[in-house]
Amino acid sequence: MSIRYEDVARMIDHSLLHPTMTDAELEEGCRTAVEYGVASVCIKPYYVRRAAELLAGTGVAVGTVVGFPHGSSTTEVKRFETAVACREGASEIDMVICIGKALSGDWSYVEKEIRAIVREAHGRKALVKVIFENDFLTDDSAKRRLCRICEAAEADFVKTSTGYGFVKAADGRYSTRGATEHDIALMRGACSPKVQVKAAGGVRDLDALLRARALGAARVGATATRAILDELKRRLAAGPLEEDGAALSSGEY
Repeated sequence: MSIRYEDVARMIDHSLLHPTMTDAELEEGCRTAVEYGVASVCIKPYYVRRAAELLAGTGVAVGTVVGFPHGSSTTEVKRFETAVACREGASEIDMVICIGKALSGDWSYVEKEIRAIVREAHGRKALVKVIFENDFLTDDSAKRRLCRICEAAEADFVKTSTGYGFVKAADGRYSTRGATEHDIALMRGACSPKVQVKAAGGVRDLDALLRARALGAARVGATATRAILDELKRRLAAGPLEEDGAALSSGEY
């Protein structure tokens, strides 16, 4: 089957989360999202109200983050963040799990918290994407367990990463991998079709997005939206782009 422009554009959550982004850059990011017809913006919480004004009637959803980026806020604070975001116009919530609790094996805490945020968001007609931060979770069994927990809690998506999960290497430098092909495939396989997968962190070009799509990701978080979709337009102008045309590689993005 041939891929249409809309098939790819509607996978993208245009990420507008970098701490240095100014109000002018956030507004321009919203305009870019409309120009390219993406699924949503994922925008800094304080700008949700303005984004909702800019995007009203465009078909681009307003998303934001809760407990970002390390998930260490209390459940009550995350619940309140969710309520405020929804009240101000967000219809998609990307929440970060309490990473320390997951690493401690306190799965009861993790599940109760996800349930609380899902209940709050769904009560306000918003969907929830649960961010695992796989850069910090080295045990695949923990990722699978989180998938089962999210499904039991009725979350809408499981999400690989924040894009800000920096790990310190032996040389003292920090880096992040973000979404890997291994993790996308693992998370897709660990959830039923009721729960979708979002790949975030490191999806910087069209080929990476198409690999994520082939592996089962329904959404991707991207800052390079313009470059990705301009390249898609160029390729489509040259001829049909087939679903199986995205050759999979073994490794990370």
